[in-house]
Amino acid sequence: MDTAALAGLRDGFAGTVITPGDSSYDEARTIFNAMIDRRPAVIAQCENPEDVARAIRFGRDQDLEIAVRGGGHSVAGTSLTNGGIVIDLRRMHAVVVDPAARTAQVGGGATMSHLDRAGEPYGLATPGGRVSTTGVGGYALGGGTGWLDRKFGLTCDNLLSVRLVTADGGTVQASDDENPELFWALHGGGGNFGVATSFTFRLHPLPVVTAMLLLWRAEAGPEVGHAYRDFLASAPDEIGGGLIFLTAPPEEWVPQGMAGRLACMVLVTYAGGEPEAREAARPVLGLGHDAELTLELPYAELQCLLDDPPGYRNYWSAEHLGTFPDEAMDLFCDRAHDMIVPSPSQQVIFPLGGAAARGNPDYPVPWRSAPWVIHPFGLWADPADDERGRQWAYDVRADLKPWSTGDVYLNFIGNEGAERVIAGLGADHYGRLEAVKAQYDPDNVFRLNHNIKPHPASRRRAFSPSEARRHPHWLGHW
Repeated sequence: MDTAALAGLRDGFAGTVITPGDSSYDEARTIFNAMIDRRPAVIAQCENPEDVARAIRFGRDQDLEIAVRGGGHSVAGTSLTNGGIVIDLRRMHAVVVDPAARTAQVGGGATMSHLDRAGEPYGLATPGGRVSTTGVGGYALGGGTGWLDRKFGLTCDNLLSVRLVTADGGTVQASDDENPELFWALHGGGGNFGVATSFTFRLHPLPVVTAMLLLWRAEAGPEVGHAYRDFLASAPDEIGGGLIFLTAPPEEWVPQGMAGRLACMVLVTYAGGEPEAREAARPVLGLGHDAELTLELPYAELQCLLDDPPGYRNYWSAEHLGTFPDEAMDLFCDRAHDMIVPSPSQQVIFPLGGAAARGNPDYPVPWRSAPWVIHPFGLWADPADDERGRQWAYDVRADLKPWSTGDVYLNFIGNEGAERVIAGLGADHYGRLEAVKAQYDPDNVFRLNHNIKPHPASRRRAFSPSEARRHPHWLGHW
């Protein structure tokens, strides 16, 4: 790499530029999935959008592969590159809440915790994920599903604007009124179109939520699963949560002899207080659970309740179901016995429906209409368990395939091939997304993602930024 160019990047860079010789290098390149061990040539920890633009231009001038890091939760490790440059946004995590307008302006490197904590003093929230450590950017640009889907819709349904630094180092604002086609693509199209340096979200009044953790021994899974499925068919939109097979935790509320063993848990989340939650959840509260923990708490605390532990090897996948008959539920419950136990792994059923299903059907999130999401979420410590963990996740999907809609939430999966990317974005939307990609990233600079390639018929003549600066008359030509 050109040392003079590297010195030029550092000169005037407000953040920090890290290279392999620096003492902070290994910490800076560590991401959530311990399976991923890559060594970038440069890590640009950006302080502002100008740093982001400088890093993009530097990467392109030096012909470096560009990775973009928000929270670093991508299971496929797309926020890291071998020998390229990482544009690290984590310093850009400020959140500014306007309680009167009920909006939040969120930095591109913020995590859910930053967003949720900023809204907490005002009793305001926007639909987030299911843990506090997820990066807002990748999550929201992928559509965004979490505990509040059924009440307030998907996260992208609450997106008011996005500010991007594009592949040529320029800046663009996207909203319903500015660059509306780009704004449409950002509702599920991921990081294909630029580096999102800020978002504006709609907030909703939510002074308190209730969480109920109901635990059974694994053998009760089928009976509990059937009842849980039937309960959700008529549950109010305030109800969220999921049915989860997991290793029972060593907590005081867990009966002796269950901790460290496979267990079945129903997590009921409720957008409101405990009395209303208990009334709404009566059908599952009456199933005779072995243990219960019920908490009325701020939404930001709910987000921390089941945080994913870092430092584990990860493999995730998902399948969306159109129907969930008894046969499917029995297969799902039986397959949980193949999960690695003890481990932080979870085999989960999430409900959709409610406001999520009623959202804009034109957005590239075709999975929003599926009532159920199956999510094998594998985390384990020993590399010797890699094959077993992957096979378990594959088998969960294969078992439920007969009832699948064919759609998939891309934030829940790693690299499963181009067909799965199209399934996650919608075949009806894909050509339109290709055209947007061709307009804003014709050279596919931002390709370490669930990639949308520029439409061949729309692709511009590819020039590096340095070449374009030498020949400015080429800019903008097909």
